[in-house]
Amino acid sequence: MLEPKEIAELAVKALDEKKGKDIRMLHIEAQSTLADYFVICNGTSTTQVRALADAVEEILDKAGEQPHHVEGHRGGQWTLMDYSSVVIHIFTEEGREFYSLERLWSDAEQVDISALLKTDDTAK
Repeated sequence: MLEPKEIAELAVKALDEKKGKDIRMLHIEAQSTLADYFVICNGTSTTQVRALADAVEEILDKAGEQPHHVEGHRGGQWTLMDYSSVVIHIFTEEGREFYSLERLWSDAEQVDISALLKTDDTAK
């Protein structure tokens, strides 16, 4: 069984592999009992949002982790993947702007994930 940070890091790597945009990892443990980490990113289309979610599910499944709940996968605007201690949010660009999770959780610690990314896309 993986530690929450390891789950979040694997999710970041999977999202990066599939060219997820503006990937963020927030440590929210001090702000909420919902989870320890949020991983947030967006895709360029509903098709890419689905592909990103599939990539996360595949890499975590190989590591022995199953989601407790997945929501929004069919709609394609926002997919929420709940791994208990880690919640992964994958949006379209419009969905991410609308929900603005980074603003809502602005008091959470933003984790430096640059070492996990093959190409540094955090500034885009």
